[in-house]
Amino acid sequence: MPRRALITGITGQDGAYLAKFLLDKKYRVFGLSARRASDSRWRLRYLDILPRVESVDGDLADLSSLVRAIQSCQPDEVYNLGAQSFVATSWTQPLLTAKVNGLGALNVLEAVRLTDPRIRVYQASSSEMYGQVATATQDEKTAFYPRSPYAVSKLFAHWSAVNYRESYGINASSGILFNHESPLRGIEFVTRKITDGVARIRLGKQKALYLGNLEARRDFGFAGDYVEAMWLMLQQERADDFVVATGRSSSVLEFCDLAFRAAGLDYREHVKVDRELLRPAEVNVLCGDATKARTVLGWAPKTTLEDLIQMMVKADIERVEQGFVPA
Repeated sequence: MPRRALITGITGQDGAYLAKFLLDKKYRVFGLSARRASDSRWRLRYLDILPRVESVDGDLADLSSLVRAIQSCQPDEVYNLGAQSFVATSWTQPLLTAKVNGLGALNVLEAVRLTDPRIRVYQASSSEMYGQVATATQDEKTAFYPRSPYAVSKLFAHWSAVNYRESYGINASSGILFNHESPLRGIEFVTRKITDGVARIRLGKQKALYLGNLEARRDFGFAGDYVEAMWLMLQQERADDFVVATGRSSSVLEFCDLAFRAAGLDYREHVKVDRELLRPAEVNVLCGDATKARTVLGWAPKTTLEDLIQMMVKADIERVEQGFVPA
């Protein structure tokens, strides 16, 4: 019998890549579908896996629906990737962010506890939880200092997973993923905003690209690489927390430079700073130390930043040429 996996947030970037990864491993893949959500299945179509994913009704905000979903699909593994994932939005919608990201994760854990505690759970934690860091790199022992409602909600979910692991013996692992990008990234994220802007400027559809803090530094990796780490965590007999990162920190400005150069352009001729796009509280620099993931899981990133950016620029140029620019 094929192993079964239930993925929340399956229509997002990570959910789509994870679904493809698991399908390639012959899993039977179920995706939680909230009927109030708009149709955002373009990523599943992009990866040519939509017909192979089985939809199950449920909502992170509704514990009873999660219990029924788990009873229906009887998964061996649950991957909680569903979230309000845009940091900037968390300042304007803090309660929604807390409800979906924090209480939603708690609902998943409680649903597993109530239905079948043997199910292994992956919780999508975030490098944003580190916030205002005092160390050059961050690992599993680095103190957290969240600087946004998003980060606070993710920290609640992270510690909830730890608590259910220690209190009830749930095999719940958290992946503290640093920034991971791809052609499937939402247009609201700065990396995709940059590559989409590059495509439009390259094709003569716009002249300038307006961004916020160009000096913010992040550890950028490829989402397609990172979903393998998620899976590897749930293959361990002992649940734990793992940083997933490349160990290379680059500024938004450097990302811009590489993206514009990938299209034969000079960012200095097109990029403008808009102070309205600055965050109320900034996280200046993040850089992950994934030594534990390499040692315990045998995981390492395969895609360089340069190759990632080339991939994203190429995909956005093709989309703009075709008149299809998904969100």
